[in-house]
Amino acid sequence: MDYSNLRRQAASMKKSLFDQGYLDEQFCQVEDLQDEASPNFVEEVVTLFFKDSGRLMSNIEQALEKYPRDFSRWDAYMQQLKGSCSSIGASRMKNECMSFRDSCGQGNVEGCMRSFQKVKREHAVLRQKLESYFQLLRQAGPAGAATRPVM
Repeated sequence: MDYSNLRRQAASMKKSLFDQGYLDEQFCQVEDLQDEASPNFVEEVVTLFFKDSGRLMSNIEQALEKYPRDFSRWDAYMQQLKGSCSSIGASRMKNECMSFRDSCGQGNVEGCMRSFQKVKREHAVLRQKLESYFQLLRQAGPAGAATRPVM
């Protein structure tokens, strides 16, 4: 198996995630924390992010249904999700969270609903892309980990 080709593919995929705005520099900072003692650190952090963000999105969905027009409650839940997005560098998701919060500040129910749908779409797309990325990294072996994209 050509591991160097797999590493190039992984680097290209990662660069694409940055170029398309899915990830930002914070993701590289998380990668910098990975070492030989914890070679799967980034993947574990991202897995925890998706577990936690799924729970937070479920909370938001329930709040939208149970507490109509409770913008402060909606905003508080979205602030938690935005923080999670920021911590792993999920840039596009974070931006949609900010749009939702802007709509809350304006008392715009429709804007909140639209933004939340976009947050869910960005979440699903990012999950699929990162799952593919980590699968490729696993195939490439340990030398394929934590390479900073050229920006």
